[in-house]
Amino acid sequence: MLVFTSAVGCSTDQPALKDVFAKDFLIGGALNDDVVNGKDPKAAAIAEKHFSTITAENVMKWMHIHPEPNKYDFAATDRFVDFGQKNNMFIVGHTLVWHWQTPKWVFVDDANNPLTREALLARMKDHIFTVVSHYKGRVNGWDVVNEALDDNGQLRKTKWMEIIGEDFIAKAFKFAHEADPSAELYYNDFSLENPAKRDGCVRLVKDLQSKGVHIDGVGLQGQAWRLEPDAPSRENLEDFINAVSALGVKVMVTEMCIDVLPKAIYQPGADLKQRAELREELNPYLDGLPDRMQKKLADRYAELFSLYRKHADKISRVTLWGVYDKTSWLNNWPVRGRTNYPLLFDRNYQPKPAFYAVVKTAQSGK
Repeated sequence: MLVFTSAVGCSTDQPALKDVFAKDFLIGGALNDDVVNGKDPKAAAIAEKHFSTITAENVMKWMHIHPEPNKYDFAATDRFVDFGQKNNMFIVGHTLVWHWQTPKWVFVDDANNPLTREALLARMKDHIFTVVSHYKGRVNGWDVVNEALDDNGQLRKTKWMEIIGEDFIAKAFKFAHEADPSAELYYNDFSLENPAKRDGCVRLVKDLQSKGVHIDGVGLQGQAWRLEPDAPSRENLEDFINAVSALGVKVMVTEMCIDVLPKAIYQPGADLKQRAELREELNPYLDGLPDRMQKKLADRYAELFSLYRKHADKISRVTLWGVYDKTSWLNNWPVRGRTNYPLLFDRNYQPKPAFYAVVKTAQSGK
């Protein structure tokens, strides 16, 4: 365990994370549009210095890039890709097929009737070909299908599943590979470390492979992981890493952030049916994260990154979901208006004890 008596006492020297982990895996973050459009230059400076890979936090989701049937908006996504290319980063597009943040019009015809299987497949193909072809040779990897599994490991009942059927995943990967044969293609999901969902993921990858479908890797979303040692447990994480790696595909930690606030509701995914009400006891650190919590967060990050380094031969990328605490999605999920501290840089763009704890793991033997 690592002990920090005060966040103020940390060294001001900041080794670049991308250099620290250069021999282990790519490391990066999810960027919002303000980072790349000049509105948040200090966040951009953090990304430029520390990240070897970036993921589009929101702008490539269907509702933003393809808001209307005959309208594509590439302005924000072009800025994101240009930023990554300028800084020689591995660029990840997120995401092509997802049940959430996808407009309702995608699944209905002009008369508001549900599409047929053939019509929805055609709409999916048009979207994937248009977006992937636009960035052919520039975006290095795509989260092709996002969060298609339920916690029990079975396919989630979404409009994609309901209208097209189980092969909607295979079709999406096929279209993406045809659009850019050189791009890496991933399946991405949360809670894959849990045994039932892990086994479902393994079945899914094996099924795609048995059909000759091109898939390069699986992204394990470290979405809203917690400080407790069993959320997730080291054993479950290792079992997942080993099980997926044994399939011959890459393992990635894709959306890592650690929730330090009291648990308001248990639901690791983004598609909340009902948000919890903001109450004082659910938002205890309005004036800053106390030293004891800084230490807990640093210890948790150190524990996880030590595990990643142990399996660096299997893990190709670790991506933090955000750049600094102020703009983290966890400030508004699952309760709007809270003050959370889930990342390595604080609200003033300064490295936290957790940053130095992560660096220290790279300076230790595996």
